[in-house]
Amino acid sequence: MMVAVATDSSSTPSNDKPRRARRTRMTGAERRQQLLEIGRTLFAAKGFEGTSVEEIAAKAGVSKPVVYEHFGGKEGLYAVVVDREMRRLLDMVTSSLTAGHPRELCEQAAFALLDYIEEYTDGFRILVRDSPIPQSTGSFASLISDIATQVEDILGREFKSRGFDSKLAPLYAQALVGMVALTGQWWLDVRKPKKAEVAAHLVNLAWHGLDGLEAKPHLIGRRKA
Repeated sequence: MMVAVATDSSSTPSNDKPRRARRTRMTGAERRQQLLEIGRTLFAAKGFEGTSVEEIAAKAGVSKPVVYEHFGGKEGLYAVVVDREMRRLLDMVTSSLTAGHPRELCEQAAFALLDYIEEYTDGFRILVRDSPIPQSTGSFASLISDIATQVEDILGREFKSRGFDSKLAPLYAQALVGMVALTGQWWLDVRKPKKAEVAAHLVNLAWHGLDGLEAKPHLIGRRKA
């Protein structure tokens, strides 16, 4: 007596080879931008020394030679990332200084730096680290000095109109911008109090000095957050 054996077609070995997921082919410009974004994230988290070309390539899904082809190595990639962030921060600060009243100008400068820290946190983390390689746009300290030079012009006009010694404007400009920059580094991690409140207190100290501090500082410009 013959017994029919049922066969499960699902268990039959398939001759079809597993299909590989297709990679989206990038243009040279797209690949370069991808590598910049990956490098920016890794440099912010691990620093220059803690980041390797191997890791950058692996995150991008490419081989090491692709990184070298676009940037000549880790140093080249890092230099481009830093230069871009320096220009972005400088542009944000300089374009924000539009008010006519000096106190509101202080507010705008404070908000510009705090906005950058909030929107481009990774970039700021990279900038405040000591760069292991020279940059075409200089260091974070030189960037702050560039911003102070622009504030210096504003302070010089205000000093002159009030009968103060305008030669002291550079000193006060460095002090004001340095105060905001250092406070920004502290706020980078704590994020308290809120941005508008930090700006108000910075301007309170800058405008009134310790002797004339307001108990509850307020912002005079249109922006409140």
